[in-house]
Amino acid sequence: MLYNRVLVTGANGLLGQALVQRLSRLPEYDVLATARDDGPRFDKGSFGYAPLDVTDASAVHRTFQDFTPNVVVNCAAVSSVGECRNHRERCWNVNAAAVETLANECRKIGARLVQVSTDFVFDGEDGPYDESARPDPVNYYGRSKLAGENAVRASGLGSWAIVRTILLYGTANRLSRSNFVLWVVNSLSRGETIHVVDDQYRTPTYVVDLATGIERLLHFEKDGVFHLSGRELVSVYDLACTVADVCDLDDTLIRPVSSDYFDDAVDRPLRTGFIILKGETELGYSPHSLRDGLAAVRDEMK
Repeated sequence: MLYNRVLVTGANGLLGQALVQRLSRLPEYDVLATARDDGPRFDKGSFGYAPLDVTDASAVHRTFQDFTPNVVVNCAAVSSVGECRNHRERCWNVNAAAVETLANECRKIGARLVQVSTDFVFDGEDGPYDESARPDPVNYYGRSKLAGENAVRASGLGSWAIVRTILLYGTANRLSRSNFVLWVVNSLSRGETIHVVDDQYRTPTYVVDLATGIERLLHFEKDGVFHLSGRELVSVYDLACTVADVCDLDDTLIRPVSSDYFDDAVDRPLRTGFIILKGETELGYSPHSLRDGLAAVRDEMK
């Protein structure tokens, strides 16, 4: 059975836009994009759209009744660690409670749920991590995302998947929140000096790769936990310098600092990164190299 009626939440975000555009190009998917906005922030692709606040259980129920999806991909999230620290109730409502609501609705109609999660469920003491690693988050954002994962596991769903990713970058239309690569490009283009941590390590992920990986997970009907990210483990500072090099910007404006440089910084795991062998072997997941992914973003920005 092909899961051809796909409900995408958080569709106006970076991943949501890329995923809807990826799915809507393929004839096996009938896509309903949803987000809190009255309309979509993008127009590429063939898809339906409906406003939806995932924290409104009644609205979620009505959307499920109207569309009756076979599969739901939950891209809705509060992903700013600072916002999660400062607005804990909203963070929990979106990242944890809403996942339980979606899982319950999926169970009622026999739909499958794919929950998008993060490397921040780990403490950063033993990265890179594979799917069997034990989560141990160090901040409220990570705890809320782990609670969302646990809601999926405890839901009694017959079919579910959790897709964790890391430091997502790319371009999209009218984003409400930027991403690290765009911030570096925009700051350096204005001639601004930026301070970037050199003691945190990640495997950055090009959003097009993640969207492709999720589509392949749907196509092959895979369940369980999958780590989908880039392959290359780099410091955040080295990432910024690579962005500058690929985009022909002045890397002397990038100043390396340690994590404790920022007085109000939220605790972050120092060394995460993912081992993506499971995705490579079971999904045929094959991400761009870091430089190729950044070059694609550069070209998209032009």
